[in-house]
Amino acid sequence: MEDNSGSGAGNVVLVHGAYADGSSWLEVIPLLQEAGLWVTAVQNPLTSLEDDVAATRRILDLQDGPTVLVGHSWAGTVISEAGVHPNVVALVYVAARAPDAGEDYGELAERFPSAPASAGLVHAAGFGQLSEHAFLNDFANGVDRVQADALYAVQGRISDTLFASLTTQAAWREKPSWYAVSTDDRTTSPELEAFLAERMEAVTIRVPSGHLSMITHPREIADLILEAAGQTR
Repeated sequence: MEDNSGSGAGNVVLVHGAYADGSSWLEVIPLLQEAGLWVTAVQNPLTSLEDDVAATRRILDLQDGPTVLVGHSWAGTVISEAGVHPNVVALVYVAARAPDAGEDYGELAERFPSAPASAGLVHAAGFGQLSEHAFLNDFANGVDRVQADALYAVQGRISDTLFASLTTQAAWREKPSWYAVSTDDRTTSPELEAFLAERMEAVTIRVPSGHLSMITHPREIADLILEAAGQTR
């Protein structure tokens, strides 16, 4: 909540979104480790919400004590479901989805300006991925081209049914939350992000970045996570 002073957590679990893998957190991880936090990045299969939640819960089960759970993009749905885990004491959303329990997120998103990245989604054999143009110009806008090309090479393919999944939990209704809005986002509407942050009464920052703020602005994202963990920014 807005007046929350942090959780006193010693662990951070980072959850990546669609079209990505755990390497999307590589700029943030050293900053958190330097602050003395134990950091683990989940590798989501992106095959179903249930599979991604199970992968996240397996990592949460391994944490020794209070943990900050962080989700980027699609992983906001994952942490909203998995965040009821007893080890989780705070949630951080980075340009992330944050559905309510049972909410049709696609219907909610239609109330806000559409983001151009989705027009570049191509499907084959039951999975989808972003075209090279959409990935580099919309998903990774603002990222150094060499790094963006590498991220495209490790792009996580998503099940065609992934985004239709409905949560049964909304952990942000029970636990203190933080949110980083990406003001130049071309994958998720910044207006939608701001709405989600306000709805959950999250401590909110606005980052002048595209969708991958943890890559282009790692210090800001790390500081927000540190605040959620109870460390002074």
